[in-house]
Amino acid sequence: MNDLLAEIADLLPELLEQTGTTLWLVAASLVFGGIGGLIVGTAITVTRKGAILAQPIVYWVLNALVNTFRPIPFIIFLVAMQPIARVLIGTGFGNEMIIFSISAAATFGIARIVEQNLVTVDPGVIEAARSTGASPWRIIRTVILAEGLGPVILGYTFATIAIIDMSAVAGLVGGDGLGNYALSYGFRQFNPVVTWSALVIIIVITQLVQGLGNWLARRILRR
Repeated sequence: MNDLLAEIADLLPELLEQTGTTLWLVAASLVFGGIGGLIVGTAITVTRKGAILAQPIVYWVLNALVNTFRPIPFIIFLVAMQPIARVLIGTGFGNEMIIFSISAAATFGIARIVEQNLVTVDPGVIEAARSTGASPWRIIRTVILAEGLGPVILGYTFATIAIIDMSAVAGLVGGDGLGNYALSYGFRQFNPVVTWSALVIIIVITQLVQGLGNWLARRILRR
């Protein structure tokens, strides 16, 4: 037992560094993917037939893009994005590449989550806002997004956990983080202490994210 504690103590500085890297990868990807997904998901919601900004062509194009890219397994998506990343961000390797790829993948996944939650907003509330003369953009901002905020937060909680999962394959393109650390120094070097230490930290992060998301959603839904 003492030997195990001593080994964990020796690993602690590296574990903390890799934890910080994972949090950075997840946070940056969530910001870019979250904003992109919110825009695309909202656009799909309000441009569908009968919606306040009905545009069949725009809806069809956006819906087709989400349906095409969302189901692709991330490990394949990551490889496919390398040449695009080289053109757009100047590199197909490292943490910048993994953030770029996760952000792109998250955009399509979050877009569908946003759409599925916003379409549940009571049409009667939207019609009531229309009857007062509110503009479509004001209805989107103050009615559709406001009414769907609680469920959307729960959706973003799910997406954040999925992004944590995606970050585990960062090592395939030279990225860092707990997933790569567990694979490189735990699995490949037959050191279960490294693997389990990284796993425990990931579980703790996941539980904290889920708890925070549930708390925020409850606070908003009670209003």
